[in-house]
Amino acid sequence: MKKQVPVLKNQNYDVDISDLTYQGMGVAKIDDFPIFIENALPTENVTMKVIKVKKNFAFGKVVRINKKSADRVELVDKAYTQTGIAPLQHLKYDAQLKFKQHLIEVDFDKLKLNVEVNPTIGMDDPTHYRNKAQIPVRMVNGQLQTGFYRKHSHDLVPIEDFYIQDPEIDKAVVVVRDLLRKFRVQPYDEEHNKGVIRNIMVRRGHYSHEMMIVLITRTEKLPSSGEIVAEITKMLPEVKSIVQNVNPQRTNALMGKENKVLAGQSTIEDTLLGLKFDISASSFYQVNPVQTEKLYELATKKADLSADDTVIDAYCGIGTISLSMAKVAKMVYGVEILPEAVEDAKKNAKINGLTNVMFVSGKAEDQMAKWQEDGLKPDVITVDPPRKGLEGSLIESVVKMQPKRVVYVSCNPATLARDVKLFTEQGYHVNQPIQPVDQFPQTVHVESVTVLERQPS
Repeated sequence: MKKQVPVLKNQNYDVDISDLTYQGMGVAKIDDFPIFIENALPTENVTMKVIKVKKNFAFGKVVRINKKSADRVELVDKAYTQTGIAPLQHLKYDAQLKFKQHLIEVDFDKLKLNVEVNPTIGMDDPTHYRNKAQIPVRMVNGQLQTGFYRKHSHDLVPIEDFYIQDPEIDKAVVVVRDLLRKFRVQPYDEEHNKGVIRNIMVRRGHYSHEMMIVLITRTEKLPSSGEIVAEITKMLPEVKSIVQNVNPQRTNALMGKENKVLAGQSTIEDTLLGLKFDISASSFYQVNPVQTEKLYELATKKADLSADDTVIDAYCGIGTISLSMAKVAKMVYGVEILPEAVEDAKKNAKINGLTNVMFVSGKAEDQMAKWQEDGLKPDVITVDPPRKGLEGSLIESVVKMQPKRVVYVSCNPATLARDVKLFTEQGYHVNQPIQPVDQFPQTVHVESVTVLERQPS
């Protein structure tokens, strides 16, 4: 018998909101059938219209709020919700921090793992924190526009103030946009893979205030590039680097392989925890410097290092955690899959006069197995994996190396809980509360630091 779905598309229903999903959507139930509703908060009663019906759930949108949550705040701009720039902008900041703590608790509870989660470490000002912008350039109603895509679409919503970005970056994007209009540079046309300029990327050093502008083009040739570069330099005195990145492919990948320096240097410099870092157009560098310092300070403190300790930093990137730990430890080994990032890491070690570090390029899981076979005996291993978490083979290598502790920096509570379960099955345990850090205010993402210790045999 086909199960009867209790709601109809395009119909309105009055519902109570009972929970928030990990995507920040309100959850309502009609006859135990879940409906996910954007811009709805727990404890609210709303009239919603069903916009999509699936076999086991539906999506709705708020028509009217009948009873408001005490945690609701006015939207700054509905475009931030439409584009997914700030999906939690309607939730009070202290409630956002509780929501992120709750996300981690839920994922550990699902796996019946008994852990304590500390309150989330937040920001004094949870807006205008991003030090990097990647802004699409498209034709909208006959005019070149910059902005952000409406969620699940390729429709550009023109935006000038991005709310979560450094305001100086927002200003720079508008300056570049106006110059592209002035010199009649053709924006990229996705449908026909035509046009010139695809994206504008801007990076700004939080402490140094050095700025980099990257013009990402489909074509090798950037018309009027001399004039555009001269005007950018005149109008934006903080700019120390102007780069053209060429991406001719019909792809969702933001950048191509080729970078051409049009003016200034190929990198800008910034400081993190008192260390200097060179950042190139392609470097991975955390986008919220204020919270990154808290996160890495925490990771280093929780690693509980002594001057005799050997550390392995899997997923070392351009060396941010490795170099922080090298100031304390005897020796740090870092591995990273991107060869350019490893070159950056070596350069950053040199800039900071740190000689007790060694960086290699390769897959973390392969390199860990190799180090383990070579008999490397780390006291501490730190991991900061992408959202998909750790490969089983990497966990195996870590366990065989028997470090005293593993410091796990995570950007995804679900894969963190899964990996912690695997570690606990192999003799490691979480010996202190997990510490969430809010790296991305106004969004649903949460970073955290977890410490696993080897249980005495």
